[in-house]
Amino acid sequence: MLVVGGTAFRVWQVARVDDWTKADVAIVLGAAQYNGVPSDVLAARLEHALGLYREGVVSYIATTGGRQPGDNFTEGQVGKLWLVKRGVPEDKVLQVGEGADTLGSLRAVASVAQERSLNTAVIVSDPWHSLRARTMAEDAGLKAWTSPTRVGPNVQTRETQLYYIKRETGALLYYRLMKAHAGVFEEFNLPKIG
Repeated sequence: MLVVGGTAFRVWQVARVDDWTKADVAIVLGAAQYNGVPSDVLAARLEHALGLYREGVVSYIATTGGRQPGDNFTEGQVGKLWLVKRGVPEDKVLQVGEGADTLGSLRAVASVAQERSLNTAVIVSDPWHSLRARTMAEDAGLKAWTSPTRVGPNVQTRETQLYYIKRETGALLYYRLMKAHAGVFEEFNLPKIG
């Protein structure tokens, strides 16, 4: 119980940290897209990363995420299109359209970052996802910290927040034990709340 409680507290604690320390790249973790249009979750993450870029916190933005069966676009493609449409130069967006889960996406983007000598990263996701994503990024070889979005459907109600804290606690414990993604804990494998 102490391990579970301590992990849940760390998930909550790290979720509250918004670190705007300069980094080489912002990594936007993928979320659903609908035929080229980002979901509200993905749009909130992209908007936050755009703010980091405009404020000079990062030089590059990496958009991540593969495609589901039947999709015409990867999440990474949709993220890049969204950012370029809002004025980010194409050569400043690293589209990494791989990964079916957080671990796969972070391993793929870490490989691309290392090829370009980008060593530091700020992870952009939902607050409750921050600790696990940062842990995975560091395990993939990046020096990472987090700057989560504070808007979007995953951060609106206390009920939603409690759900995601519990889910991320289980997923993080599983990852630390197995060094693998937790499958059922990944957001695209669970029904949305609300």
